[in-house]
Amino acid sequence: MIKAIITDIEGTTSSIDFVHDTLFPYAKQHMRRFLREQAGDDAVQHALDDVEAVVGQDLSIDEAADILEQWIDEDRKVTPLKTLQGMIWKIGYANGELQGHVYDDTPVALRRWHAAGYRLYVYSSGSVEAQKLIFGHTAHGDLTPLFSGYFDTRIGPKRETASYQAILREIGQPADAVLFLSDVGAELDAAHGAGLRTIQLLRDDKAVPSDAHAQAQDFNEILP
Repeated sequence: MIKAIITDIEGTTSSIDFVHDTLFPYAKQHMRRFLREQAGDDAVQHALDDVEAVVGQDLSIDEAADILEQWIDEDRKVTPLKTLQGMIWKIGYANGELQGHVYDDTPVALRRWHAAGYRLYVYSSGSVEAQKLIFGHTAHGDLTPLFSGYFDTRIGPKRETASYQAILREIGQPADAVLFLSDVGAELDAAHGAGLRTIQLLRDDKAVPSDAHAQAQDFNEILP
């Protein structure tokens, strides 16, 4: 019996286009100025230290900005980048320049599952803060109270089985009682390797179907 549902964001609850066409360009546009203005902030400095650790050398603010802007273009799943993007997006949401996108069926399903007693979690390569911002500022209202927890790359890469094993330890559920939803076959493979049940979302032609997993066009087809 399923007791918990873990969901990805891009291509699953929300449009990939929103992330790539709205959030990423916004972060890139504001990254350099943000670093210059906030370099004295401890959290920002810690993230910059992590960037230097990744590249293996000391960096000026502009050099760090160059690297971070390149990582945005490459969609690198690097924790300090995701952390800094989340900080920048927080300002954008607060200013009303950003609104989190979710598919229309997402809030309906999330509320139905929550009311039915399922524990809901998010696992995305975006930072936990960025996840909360997306779900906290939607056209359907604040969806964050529906979730019991959030996981990002600090728990591990999404295509490694060990990451899902770590999540299971965190949420205290047996693997066969947890359902993982994603559009990415490699992520589902990793979750399946940890014993989780899996469903692949095929919302648009960007998703590459994987015959190894059950499939759904949207959330209306899942635990109706």
